Amino acid sequence: MVKVTRKYQVTLPKEVRERLGIRIGDSLRVKVEDGKVVLEPVVPRRRNPINDMLNLISESIDVDAVRLVEESWDED
Repeated sequence: MVKVTRKYQVTLPKEVRERLGIRIGDSLRVKVEDGKVVLEPVVPRRRNPINDMLNLISESIDVDAVRLVEESWDED
């Protein structure tokens, strides 16, 4: 449960923010459905973009990033 302030503001509980991945600066769409106020993220965020990228491959690979960069310099 939340309380409406003098400026008609409410604070989203931490559990709700974390579950939906809502962060400071995000935009929420506000609408009324069946007599209820509904807030929904305009652009849903992934919980952890780094983990999402790492999960694109099923097994680990051995990469020498320094060597790859140095080789790219030789291509010029």
